[in-house]
Amino acid sequence: MSTVANSGERLPLRERKKQRTRQSLIDAALDLFTERGFDGVTLDELCDSVEVSKRTFFRYFTSKEDVAMASIYDLWMRFVDELGTVEAQGRTILEMMRDALLASLEGMADEDWLRRVLLTERLGAANTSMAAHCLEFCERTMRLALKVVADRFDLPGPDDLRLRLAGDMLVSAFRHGMSDWTAQAQDGAGPHAGKRPAERDLAAHVLDAVAALNSSLTLSAPLRSTAH
Repeated sequence: MSTVANSGERLPLRERKKQRTRQSLIDAALDLFTERGFDGVTLDELCDSVEVSKRTFFRYFTSKEDVAMASIYDLWMRFVDELGTVEAQGRTILEMMRDALLASLEGMADEDWLRRVLLTERLGAANTSMAAHCLEFCERTMRLALKVVADRFDLPGPDDLRLRLAGDMLVSAFRHGMSDWTAQAQDGAGPHAGKRPAERDLAAHVLDAVAALNSSLTLSAPLRSTAH
């Protein structure tokens, strides 16, 4: 998270210290979980590594799953904020949400964030409790996002089926884009082996996945020709 406020002014010292503590907990958690496994690290051990109390930990996070997923959560909370200002004239709701997500990626993705997200994705793939936690967060956050959209425009509430489907499609496209992006970093696989993906690559994968949504809805199923 940046130490510069949205207005361009530097945050007060107290807020910068809080952000550093939060980021230290995230980095320590990801490194320890990667080294020893998610279940191989206790909350006490995590707090000791950063020299903070459990009480301090719970000021920032609700659980080990919460701290492990924090970098991705930060992206989606920024997405909710972007929905309040993103240009909407002449575009569909899905296109508007796509642009808000791409703006969120552009605004927060740097090399450190990318490293954290890669570690988070790998941990989530191997841990069912993290996957369940992520699903719950996605549902809660997308409902908040759809409420922002419904309140901003002359649209039904967040329970409107069309809005819910648009949100679900965006999340699905993001997951597919993220999956393709993280595959680039797998050692010994493909032309990008051993290379760290860039933010622009992630944005490109997400953009491609969203663009594929319309054609997926009209994809026909031609019969396979039988050779004689």
